[in-house]
Amino acid sequence: MPELIVRSLGEQPYLETWEAMKTFTAERDETVADEIWCLEHPRVYTQGQAGKAEHILAPGDIPVIQVDRGGQVTYHGPGQLVVYLMIDLPRLKLGVRSLVDRIEQAIVRVLDDVGVSAAPRPDAPGVYVSGAKIASLGLRVRRGCSFHGLALNVAMDMEPFRRINPCGFADMPMCQVSDFVEGASTDRFEQGLARALVEGLGYTSVEHRHGW
Repeated sequence: MPELIVRSLGEQPYLETWEAMKTFTAERDETVADEIWCLEHPRVYTQGQAGKAEHILAPGDIPVIQVDRGGQVTYHGPGQLVVYLMIDLPRLKLGVRSLVDRIEQAIVRVLDDVGVSAAPRPDAPGVYVSGAKIASLGLRVRRGCSFHGLALNVAMDMEPFRRINPCGFADMPMCQVSDFVEGASTDRFEQGLARALVEGLGYTSVEHRHGW
């Protein structure tokens, strides 16, 4: 049995994916392989456990979903690569802070590979390019197992970010890979980011699957 299964899932509805994450985490035991899900969502705002209503300025026709991850409000939409990490932290001998660090560094390495200089910030989880946020993080850990994950802005309509205070920061500048890399696509970055996460988390036995 592999240590890790990486699933390429294409575009998936948010609510059903969230329910699938919760079910997977609730039903797993120490014999179950970790999983990483790579996908995109239709347009949706998600409000984390620390979220405050005043940070949702003008959602308009985009639904707002209250969820159980950490953090505040963010936006998901086509052209954004979302990666969910269902990781048994004790099995990897990782704490939550270490998991966050490894996710951030994987994103930094993938962007560096295409000539984009990015870095995390000590005061606000995520990855930034010249002060503008290019990737967001939000995790939940239950019984030692993580779910939720990261969102990397690749080549998307950025207008919906202007209708919120992203991650609870008013006037937080947002950017995406296509601002710096011509022809950027989620397909192109999915493989690289999955590979960087596998390496950063130290897996040696990995199985790649398309779909559920």
